[in-house]
Amino acid sequence: MTFEAAQSYLLGLINENASRRMPNRLDRITAFLAVLGNPQNEYPTVHVAGTSGKGSTSTMIAAALEASGRRTGLHTKPHLSNVTERARIDGVPIPPDVFGELASELEAAAQRVAFEHGRPTYYETLLALAFLWFARSGVEIAVIEAGIGGRLDGTNVLHPAVAVITNVALDHTEILGDTVEAIALDKAGIAKAGIPLVSFVRDPGARAVIERACAEAGAPFVAVADDTTIEARSGERYGQSFDVVTPDGRYAISLPVLGDFQRDNAATAIRALEQLPGGLRPSRAAIETGLSRIVIPGRMEFFPSHPGVIFDIAHNPDKAEHLARALAETFPERRFTFVMAIGETKDAVHVIEPFVPIAASFVFTTFEAAGRTPSRPQRLASIVDGLGAWGRAISDPVEAFSIARRNAEGDSIIVVTGSTFVVAELRAWWIANVQSTNV
Repeated sequence: MTFEAAQSYLLGLINENASRRMPNRLDRITAFLAVLGNPQNEYPTVHVAGTSGKGSTSTMIAAALEASGRRTGLHTKPHLSNVTERARIDGVPIPPDVFGELASELEAAAQRVAFEHGRPTYYETLLALAFLWFARSGVEIAVIEAGIGGRLDGTNVLHPAVAVITNVALDHTEILGDTVEAIALDKAGIAKAGIPLVSFVRDPGARAVIERACAEAGAPFVAVADDTTIEARSGERYGQSFDVVTPDGRYAISLPVLGDFQRDNAATAIRALEQLPGGLRPSRAAIETGLSRIVIPGRMEFFPSHPGVIFDIAHNPDKAEHLARALAETFPERRFTFVMAIGETKDAVHVIEPFVPIAASFVFTTFEAAGRTPSRPQRLASIVDGLGAWGRAISDPVEAFSIARRNAEGDSIIVVTGSTFVVAELRAWWIANVQSTNV
């Protein structure tokens, strides 16, 4: 099928909320992959889960492996601009024509498992597509980001060389549980016998759950917070420099991305890379080089202009807290106007709350996405009013963004955040209509 036909087919599969609750989910993805020849078993993998930071950490691990000369696959979700971003080799997304060809095979395979297990979902189909493309392209290793949780996530068919849980916080509580301990237990379901599990989890309750799960599974537990230090150095204007000191060595890191949380992600990535078998483990120089080259669109991504603009996907309270702290640290004495849209199922109060102390104002808007429902902007404006701040509701995202830019004062910064979908739409609009005129 063509790429356009493949996209239409995939959109018809969006029903993830229902499928996540099905107890046979791993049976379905296991059967689906078996029909495809179990491509996920043809190369070593690094499996990355966590509430926040797993996409950035996965990207950093892949970048270091690429810099070491390894042909490296990377699967992350969600995509920002194009669905092909969910499967990349050495940073390059799968070509659209290949995507269409593989989608045809996947549709036929899905029909073979649908009667017994139900039709594979949008997420499962894209995951299988990445596994299949990586196998046929001869990758030497692949980094795979988990979707939601761990125990029943489709990625938990993997038997990786290393597993990672970046952190644990409240998100997807309707699926994973309403305490950090319950969520930690679900994520700890990726622990497997003999496979190191690396984590920067700081919450004592969550950490205890993960350590216990690792002990029960026979998985060595590597606590980044215990054995690794991060030492700040003077940094670039739009990046940051620091040393990461682990039991295995010292790394001089220069990241071209902002945010203190990215330092934690870098330390986690490095400790994960250090656990790889000798033949796969990158050298210190490769790790330093790889991390210096990373590109992470939509994660504390700053565009200098008047006013400056930042795009950051912060759709849960943990991500929002990290972003608010990073903004205050990186741009002291500056005021921020937030352009936000938030999904209806998200904890909007606690997503907005961390920004109130540093915000000059808020402009709430909406988004359009198959299978997703946004909160009404008027509801979000009422929430921020109850928090003692001021905001307005403008349904059209581009109009909301334009008004925020027009009304910004002095050296204010516009922060586009909240849902992936609004960040993706406004980032694409910015690059096409504003950034392109400044180059």
